[in-house]
Amino acid sequence: METLSKTLGIEVGTLTRLLWTLLALLTVLVLRRVARRIITRNVDLEESAYRANKITNYLATGLFLATVAFIWIEAFENLPTYLGLVSAGIAIALADVLKNMVGWVYILSRRPFQVGDRIEVDQFKGDVVDIRLFRFSLMEIGGWVDAEQSTGRLVHVPNGRVFNTEVANYTEGFGYIWDELPVVITFESDWKLAEQLILEILENDAPDVHGAAGATIKATARRYSIRVGTLTPTVYLSTTDNGVVLTARYLVEARTRRGREDRIWRAILEAFAEQPSVELAYPTVRTFLHDPIRLDRG
Repeated sequence: METLSKTLGIEVGTLTRLLWTLLALLTVLVLRRVARRIITRNVDLEESAYRANKITNYLATGLFLATVAFIWIEAFENLPTYLGLVSAGIAIALADVLKNMVGWVYILSRRPFQVGDRIEVDQFKGDVVDIRLFRFSLMEIGGWVDAEQSTGRLVHVPNGRVFNTEVANYTEGFGYIWDELPVVITFESDWKLAEQLILEILENDAPDVHGAAGATIKATARRYSIRVGTLTPTVYLSTTDNGVVLTARYLVEARTRRGREDRIWRAILEAFAEQPSVELAYPTVRTFLHDPIRLDRG
């Protein structure tokens, strides 16, 4: 040991602690690998296996850090002074890293979201597929893809972002979102008939979530002050420059929005095609002449 210490130019005590640290790292890695093999052989459900592996990683990391602390702390006679200097240096040099670690603790303890939730943070939307010590990962939706379908990209967001920006959770507690389809018809159309047709379509094609949504709202209301009015589909009326706007509003599961819109729009187009008194509107220009037109033949 002394020969190796002289060769490397390191004190014997420091070299010993370095070797013990390396041994601790190898031991923890071996134990984690063994634990993962046991989980793979005995846990069939992918979600359960994923959670078990995450817990194993956390335990391995904690065990290694505790062992390293035990090895190195006694190397310093004036521990309070050392810890003060180290803490100040870490706070300056690793501010973002520490912020991400605190964000990780906040995510796991307060649970603004968890794996499987659909969220929006900053300008990114997606399904949470992983939460790690320094960042969480989203399977991105939206962007250049319409109706919030998957883009196929994985977005990695630092955990510290949860302290700097709002986090919108699509699926926490409730599991449903309100969707709206604006249908514009001409002013000459029979808007009452169009409204009735849309309501009938919503009753047939909008998801029947009244009972399920009501039950989840009651359960979620125990944690949050949530007040929701009627859960049944409805149609609101307004006007625009091009015609009468009939806005169909209904509840839908967050991940089935585009497919539901497709079914409802197909039904609306088929229903309107059978009614000559109802026509879809589009941008038009109208000219009104109050005086007779005179042609100059000279």
